[in-house]
Amino acid sequence: MAARTLLRPTGFVDSPFGHDGKVERLAGGLCWFAAAELLTVEDGRRTGTELLPVEGIEARFDEDLAAQWQALTAPRSPLQLGERTVRLDQPQVMAIVNATPDSFSDGGQFADAAAAAEAGAHMSAEGAAIIDVGGESTRPGASSVWEGDEIERVEPIIRQLAGGGAAVSIDTRKAAVMEAALAAGARLVNDVSALTFDPRAVGVIAASGVPVIVMHHQGDPQTMQDNPRYGDVLIEVYEWLEERIAACEAAGIARRKILVDPGFGFGKSVAHNLELMNGLTLFHSLGCPIVLGASRKRTIGALSNEAPVDQRLGGSIAFALKAVDQGAQIVRVHDVPETVQALRIWRGLKDQALTPRI
Repeated sequence: MAARTLLRPTGFVDSPFGHDGKVERLAGGLCWFAAAELLTVEDGRRTGTELLPVEGIEARFDEDLAAQWQALTAPRSPLQLGERTVRLDQPQVMAIVNATPDSFSDGGQFADAAAAAEAGAHMSAEGAAIIDVGGESTRPGASSVWEGDEIERVEPIIRQLAGGGAAVSIDTRKAAVMEAALAAGARLVNDVSALTFDPRAVGVIAASGVPVIVMHHQGDPQTMQDNPRYGDVLIEVYEWLEERIAACEAAGIARRKILVDPGFGFGKSVAHNLELMNGLTLFHSLGCPIVLGASRKRTIGALSNEAPVDQRLGGSIAFALKAVDQGAQIVRVHDVPETVQALRIWRGLKDQALTPRI
């Protein structure tokens, strides 16, 4: 495979004031960067790197790099989820509602659909922009759920939440569940298989016109954590998502309707997850909003004396802040009020930095 060059923004500054021509805005959001790392890639691995200042960098671009630059600096279109508009020029919280008995963190938390819907409505009131409803656990080792059971779990929750005005997404790999959820009022599909599990799924998304989150994974939930291997995890995940975006576009899904998720914890070791977090800005050159879901995951426990799932709030917020500091548009979380508060402080700091001093 021929060598190529990828762009990763870095050298972040608090504000653009006094730096005309020396900084660039990342994806139309609240982050500004002063440098970019040019990564030489061959056969799915980094073979070289060069750090360049933003000032004058475009003179070095060929057609491919110019397209990447345009993609990573262009504003992300807001999500129109029914009557709700979710702006992506600032980070947003996606709340998790698992209507499952076996999810790794909150399985069996809700006694029935009414209780789950009430919890989702409460999360919306606490500041979550999107409520993500799932009826099948995709934790490591989880077994697949029959689509009929999955629909029975999620449909009444979605119907009640959407009827109350919440922006709802459906977390599923199955086309039939997507169809039932969309009929019930969901307006976003979150597919951890990136539309590869069910051959009908990509057609359902294309026909419906709703946005879709495509997530990287290695293997299936039953085996994905047995022994995940990569030559260069950052580059392999990037190129895999690049291929999935192309496949979605070929099927009739507009790129502006595609969001990407690097799949934290889905076929990755602790080291893989940390490398993806550190290199997260690379994914902006795909031209799609970034979704990051690290809430309460195993990596946090591994880095904090094996803290159990219910004691991983601090680590979850640390990852959320790391993500939004790199321009991620959506963080998917269990702990809504705490994450919303953390992002409000982050936003206050940004707003102050962007207040002219003269």
